[in-house]
Amino acid sequence: MSRPTGLLSAVRTVLSAGTSSVLRMADVRRFSMGRLDHVHIRVPDRAEAAAWYAAHLGFEPVEEYDFWATGFEGGPLQISADGGATTLALFETSDGHPMVAQETGVAFSVDADTFISFTRSLPGEINSPVGRPLVPNDVIDFDMCWAFDLADPWGNQYELNCYDYDRIKTDLIEPDGIAAVRYWPRELYEQYTKS
Repeated sequence: MSRPTGLLSAVRTVLSAGTSSVLRMADVRRFSMGRLDHVHIRVPDRAEAAAWYAAHLGFEPVEEYDFWATGFEGGPLQISADGGATTLALFETSDGHPMVAQETGVAFSVDADTFISFTRSLPGEINSPVGRPLVPNDVIDFDMCWAFDLADPWGNQYELNCYDYDRIKTDLIEPDGIAAVRYWPRELYEQYTKS
């Protein structure tokens, strides 16, 4: 079986052909979006939400952006778990901005030690997206990484990933007897890597 090339091949073909005269010009660099900066999250009370995120997921307010939180009404409280490189912008709900939970998911990545520690701390006060406490057997085996889907108390959904696949398998999954969730048979990944 040969490795599937459909989607990636199509993307590469479009990029190599150029989609406009601007992209075809030899002296113009292709635009690159850059890193993820922040995600807008709606919550009923920014202070209460910031306290929950600090206590359960290690987020802290980013003082550099305090003006947005305190300088005018309706601005975001920026919180971060990585020193401000990536933030969640907590916006308080109002008449013009109703509570709409972020349900498409935002993924964060952690190292193996953090992922193991997080898993062994479960269950706690972090819920799965269906509203029950997150437990170790909620871990998802994505073949190249391990993940948890989780939600804050207001229904905003997140994914926590660890790409140190072998370490998580040998130091956590096997010794703790965790039965991971799978969305496709392992054989599909094995066939893919052999082609």
